[in-house]
Amino acid sequence: MLIQLFFVLTAIIIGARIGGIGLGVLGGLGLAILTFVFGLEPTSPPIDVMLMIVAVIAAASCMQAAGGLDLMVKMAEKLLRKNPKQITILSPLVTYLFTFVAGTGHVAYSVLPVIAEVATETKIRPERPLGIAVIASQQAITASPISAATVALLSMLTAAGFNITLLQILAITVPCTLMGVLAGALYSLRVGKELADDPEFRRRVAAGEFTSQPYQTTDVKNQRSALVSVIIFILATVGIILFGSMESIRPVFVTGGVESQLGMAYIIEILMLSAAALILIITRTDGLKAAQGSVFNAGMQAVVAIFGIAWMGDTFIAGNMAELKGSIESIVTQMPWLFGIALFLMSILLFSQAATIRALLPLGIALGISPFTLIALFPAVNGYFFIPNYPTVVAAINFDRTGTTHIGKYILNHSFMIPGLIATATSVILGLVAVQLFVH
Repeated sequence: MLIQLFFVLTAIIIGARIGGIGLGVLGGLGLAILTFVFGLEPTSPPIDVMLMIVAVIAAASCMQAAGGLDLMVKMAEKLLRKNPKQITILSPLVTYLFTFVAGTGHVAYSVLPVIAEVATETKIRPERPLGIAVIASQQAITASPISAATVALLSMLTAAGFNITLLQILAITVPCTLMGVLAGALYSLRVGKELADDPEFRRRVAAGEFTSQPYQTTDVKNQRSALVSVIIFILATVGIILFGSMESIRPVFVTGGVESQLGMAYIIEILMLSAAALILIITRTDGLKAAQGSVFNAGMQAVVAIFGIAWMGDTFIAGNMAELKGSIESIVTQMPWLFGIALFLMSILLFSQAATIRALLPLGIALGISPFTLIALFPAVNGYFFIPNYPTVVAAINFDRTGTTHIGKYILNHSFMIPGLIATATSVILGLVAVQLFVH
């Protein structure tokens, strides 16, 4: 088992270093070694999770192509410019909302340069709002009803026989992650020196490296089409929440005298593909343009990552379930929060909340951890800020022309570390407290 684990971790580490689809295809190579060398039987690939991601990304990409994302950015810019002094508190709420609605943290790219510029113009250290804004976009993944991670959690818990609804998950994750983000924002208010006193900023000004050229957001060419695309996308999201919360409104089919209810995987896929189609038809948007956007590109990379990495991890855990249960069952049963640490560490390696859930949740279920405790631990999968090479982290550093948002001398002492640890720990702790108070 330890030798197999070595190959699994090696595939993850090399894949993460390659970047792009490297993580997914290296997962496929690791799976080949587990299957053909060690003789493990491959589990079923995570088809439902992958297809749900494809459907959500298709709808979000169509919204972006129709100008909906640019419209949201314009609205966010107005809010931030109206309240520049509160940018450290407002910025994470904006990126949280963007991710909550779209189901992917990559939509934060569009608003990060706005945050950096408004902070710079207001003489506020850009590191303060940028650091927690990136963290908020990650935390919101575990609160979004249409994110791949939330969908994977719901589908796997229900498949295991637990009577869990989407609303029950959101009732825990939304308030807890929001409080975690606010805790990180309050900490960020006092991070570092004031901008005028920052040595790196002063060096750049003295050397002529700092330009006063402001960032210009993309103009929305067709306001009506952009607004329609946002409304359609939001309505589809609301529909998913309703179907996920009220089983009684889901369609029931009778086949051979046996009743079966339409599952949430199919509902999400149907509603999101329908939303994508309606956006393209009503706004007369070119479908090719949707496939060329940044949201589609990032989303398809996530699909490949989950395909390879989650399949490999699932196969390893299923093939060694007896040994894993025997070695950690007693300690995890006594201290379930330790499973949250496992989720956090795995997310650092996988750079994907959905892949982490898909790989480790079967072990948590097999260990007998309460489904509500697993939901409370869910935000622990937001650990990929730990190593500062995730795209949104790198983008935030590059958008800060003052140089205050940085990777430290010792790599891990970067601008996102403390806000990320505070937000994640607060979210998990509050979730565990809520489960103890209101469920048990």
